[in-house]
Amino acid sequence: MKKITLLVMIMLSLSVVQPATAQTNEKKQLVPGEQAPLANPDQNSFGGIRNVGTTKSKRLPWPARPEPQIQTVSLDDLSMSDPFVFPHEETKTYYLTSTGGRLYKSKDLKMWTGPYKIIDLTGTWMDSLWVAAAEIHKFGDKYYLAGTWSDHTTLIEAVPRRYNVPRNQTQLLVSDSVEGPYKPLVAEYDFCLGPEDWDIIDGTLYEENGTVYMIFVHEWTQLIDGTMDYMPLSTDLTHRTAEPTTIFRASEAAWSKEMNSIGEATFGMKMPGWVTDGPQLFRTKTGTLGMLWSSWGEHRYAQGIAYSESGSIKGPWVQEPEAFKGDNSGHGMLFTTFEGKRLFIIHHAEERGPRKPQLYEVDDSGDKLVLGQRYHP
Repeated sequence: MKKITLLVMIMLSLSVVQPATAQTNEKKQLVPGEQAPLANPDQNSFGGIRNVGTTKSKRLPWPARPEPQIQTVSLDDLSMSDPFVFPHEETKTYYLTSTGGRLYKSKDLKMWTGPYKIIDLTGTWMDSLWVAAAEIHKFGDKYYLAGTWSDHTTLIEAVPRRYNVPRNQTQLLVSDSVEGPYKPLVAEYDFCLGPEDWDIIDGTLYEENGTVYMIFVHEWTQLIDGTMDYMPLSTDLTHRTAEPTTIFRASEAAWSKEMNSIGEATFGMKMPGWVTDGPQLFRTKTGTLGMLWSSWGEHRYAQGIAYSESGSIKGPWVQEPEAFKGDNSGHGMLFTTFEGKRLFIIHHAEERGPRKPQLYEVDDSGDKLVLGQRYHP
């Protein structure tokens, strides 16, 4: 009798342990769900319809395309989103990157030569994917390119009756030269710098008290009310050393409007919510810490500013009541010319026309940034 009782106990024990072990090793398979209602045919909409995580979105080999011809053109002749200028002091050369990841260079900010291919993503999930909001930063003797890649074959969350969220991540590439080639700082195929189940875009870098932080957008398409977040990075920038901290939400700014309320669709859908986009941290000459960031306002895309009351990335952050530039312009950044002039570059679009980079003078001598006149080099 004792032997039979012992055998029953062992069998019951196994029946409990085995399923638990199987569940631990099993990865949940996400299934695309019903999305938000489709936009009206004549409605303003950013981006085309996306099929995320379905057979329609499975990546096929890209057809070979000829490299664009290198030529020299004026800034006014360029069309691009999310322009970023890196002044290279050693060679007195300005380098311009943007969404698309190609590089232009100039000696006078007026005439630009390019586009040069500078990115090599061989052996990673990002290979052959489009890069958004490319930026160049220098720490020590290395140059880093922060860019956002989107993989529509990978579904990270299906938000019911809203959006099938693809894998978006801002990653860091590294090079010994400002002109590249830039290769992944971490070469592991599936590596993601941020949490893998977060929709992360528009990451930028900022150093405070010896720590480099990535400030990034946690997408409104996943959250409804988009956030700006930061995460500290290791000294070699290869990984985050803590989980992200939310800085603020888009709805905290009075000028940031809820998308459906202004008749703005996204990816061909009527998704409600508030947008965060394109952060860049800066200090005025008085030491005030500010953040440029973008959203959608009364006149479509808009550029705003928030300021840190503590002078630290940890805030608290207070939003300016009005947009810094609210005329379908946004994703701006500041840089200083070799002559010491503080400039602001932004992309602007007329109606539904192409996005064009524009330069403006700014006054940063006080506690708050003041927008000046259009700058024509």
